Amino acid sequence: MAIIHLLFLRFHMMKGVLASMTTTMDASELKRQKRRAAISSVVGTTIEWYDFFLYGTMAALVFPQLFFPQSDPYVALMQSFTTFALGFVARPVGAAIFGHFGDKIGRKATLVATLLLMGLATALIGLMPTYEQIGLWAPLLVTVLRLIQGIGVGGEWGGAILIAMEWEEGKRRGLMASLPQMGVPFGLLTSSLVTTLMLAVGGDSFYAWGWRVPFLLSFLLIAVGLYIRLKVLESPLFQEALAKQETSKMPVGEVLVKHPREILWSALARVIENGSFYIFVTFIVSYGTTFLEMEKSIFVNATIVAAIINALAIVYSGHLSDRWGRRRVYMTGTILLMLWAFPYYWLVNTKSVGLIMLATIIAMVFHGMLYGPQAAMIAENFPTRLRYSGASLGYQLAAIIAGGPAPLISTWLLHKYGSATAISFYIVVMGLISLVGVKMLQDRARQAID
Repeated sequence: MAIIHLLFLRFHMMKGVLASMTTTMDASELKRQKRRAAISSVVGTTIEWYDFFLYGTMAALVFPQLFFPQSDPYVALMQSFTTFALGFVARPVGAAIFGHFGDKIGRKATLVATLLLMGLATALIGLMPTYEQIGLWAPLLVTVLRLIQGIGVGGEWGGAILIAMEWEEGKRRGLMASLPQMGVPFGLLTSSLVTTLMLAVGGDSFYAWGWRVPFLLSFLLIAVGLYIRLKVLESPLFQEALAKQETSKMPVGEVLVKHPREILWSALARVIENGSFYIFVTFIVSYGTTFLEMEKSIFVNATIVAAIINALAIVYSGHLSDRWGRRRVYMTGTILLMLWAFPYYWLVNTKSVGLIMLATIIAMVFHGMLYGPQAAMIAENFPTRLRYSGASLGYQLAAIIAGGPAPLISTWLLHKYGSATAISFYIVVMGLISLVGVKMLQDRARQAID
């Protein structure tokens, strides 16, 4: 934390210099900075989500045996997943902490801090002694590092989409803001591929040392991310706010007082996007292996392919939102996802590998229609001086009310009713909530933002 504090201090001292550079920038340099902002956002968010998803994978594969061996298998798995869930609880905390600094000090410094925090926490997990080596300290330390992961990813999103979006004058804000959104499927894809590779290479050694390699890889990813992010200048909109002395002394407190509705509507708009994602990506693996008694690899492979399709759908939907409006694209995606909730399980229940792949791909295309325009839609509802705090809080609040509970609620519904139809209705209910939220948000796709 001391290192992070020094980073904030250093960037604070450089604010005047950066402002001067921004105002004197020629067209070619402006284009170069836009490109750097886009690349740094995509790479940075990919690293952050790689770290976040990797924990979830290992929580299912090895953590019950390595860190909770005193419990019976079911209890150990539940304990492992509880530490996974704590990452969601910590995300709004990260949104508040880094939202404050992002609106007060700047987007760039904050993004460097979140990258370091997330990356170091992930790498340290790879160095953790097991329960056999240090006893109860092992699960305790892993839990603390998971909380730090949640805080890091909670602060990452707002800065990543703003550093990309605020370099764009207006016509392509939706497209620019959608680019960091691809970090979610890219992070999921990367963590799945690295884990699969280590399972194949490590063999029997996976439990001994193989599981550590994906975590330790984070040291290299930190270096790559820092190299890219340090080359990006602060966003022009934030520099303008600094020059006019319009930054807030207490951004989080001010946004909670002045824009509570926008925070709430943002969270509600995300309910079906966030909730359905963890149903299609996380719960479906458990559903397929336990309820349908199929091989886990079938659903993992379907998720890997769907992640690539999802990334393409995200960026194209962001582009469409610039042409058609954020609300129109988002509501269309919401309705299609609600309708697909039933055919999705009909296809999965056939146990056909091809139809399972088709069901997952279509689901992630519709999800991309929401996740693409979502970043700009939420961010544009807050002024520059409070945008990092407001957008982050709205976005991360949904992780608690939708994403985190979704696999648990789906498991309960399946147990109670013995059919996935109940889960389909659950997705529909989430969609109705989201339609209310998005209807209440302003669509500022064709408006200038302050």
